[in-house]
Amino acid sequence: MDLSEPDRRLLRLLQQDSRISNQELAEHTGLSASVCWRRVKALQEAGVIAAYPVVLDAEKAGLNFAAIVHVTLARHGTAAVAAFIKRVSERPEVLDCFATSGEADYHLRVLCRDRDAYNLFLEEVLFRLPGIAHVRTNLVLKVIKLQTQIPI
Repeated sequence: MDLSEPDRRLLRLLQQDSRISNQELAEHTGLSASVCWRRVKALQEAGVIAAYPVVLDAEKAGLNFAAIVHVTLARHGTAAVAAFIKRVSERPEVLDCFATSGEADYHLRVLCRDRDAYNLFLEEVLFRLPGIAHVRTNLVLKVIKLQTQIPI
């Protein structure tokens, strides 16, 4: 879908505050309320707007252990890759999983209550998966930037 400039303005505003009213959206974009509503509806139907999430503060929610986990597979056969992807996709601790080029095959962003919960995740999930050759953990010491908005 080709995005017009008014569409981009709508998306930027909705990313900042998904609870903004249609009337406020219209006022900020210079569109009429009915045109604004139709554009947002079209963006939803096209899948450009995938969801309206709530962003939580992890530490205030009791999740104080964050790590970037680098996973290297010993085998890259279909079964091993599928088992890995299925298992990490099911785990709530795994916020993001990226297949990458370079030294590691996958990079996970993991968030747990504490070090013990992370160790349990390693022992009961990652270390039990077939085909895992190497797991390296980098602890997140401080979050410098955590972005939920994409550049539109």
